[in-house]
Amino acid sequence: MKRRVQRKAFTMIELVFVIVVLGILAGIAVPKLAATRDDAEVAKIRSDVSSIRSAIISERQIRLLKGQSNYITRLDKGVATNAADVALFDGNGSVVLLQYPIFTTKESSDKPTSGHWIKKGANQYIVNVGGALVDFNYTASSGTFSCGASPECISLLR
Repeated sequence: MKRRVQRKAFTMIELVFVIVVLGILAGIAVPKLAATRDDAEVAKIRSDVSSIRSAIISERQIRLLKGQSNYITRLDKGVATNAADVALFDGNGSVVLLQYPIFTTKESSDKPTSGHWIKKGANQYIVNVGGALVDFNYTASSGTFSCGASPECISLLR
């Protein structure tokens, strides 16, 4: 009677087949993952803009109840322009605008990292949307927080 010898390893063909299948899956998954990351950045920035606008309106309502008809004068505590690791949209010192402020990060002196904000000037902000810089301005007289008519801006406000 012959005894069957049990295999304790994979054959070369089985290993090659598994490597090919894993390569195909990786080739499909990596581009999808990159697109998902870009979509998440846009969603985050849209959420930021909505939160900022909502906070401006909420502060306006509080002021109207107190008998004041003016909007908040600025959206931050007068932080430095083009600086990293500073809190934006946290109010003007006497008012809390966002409960959790947005902190700046930057690649260079005037460019924020992708998906982040930086202060450009008094009531002027820049956000990086996948490499495209979008300018936002706050107008205290009308309480508007808006950007221009660029395609990137329009996609953020949809």
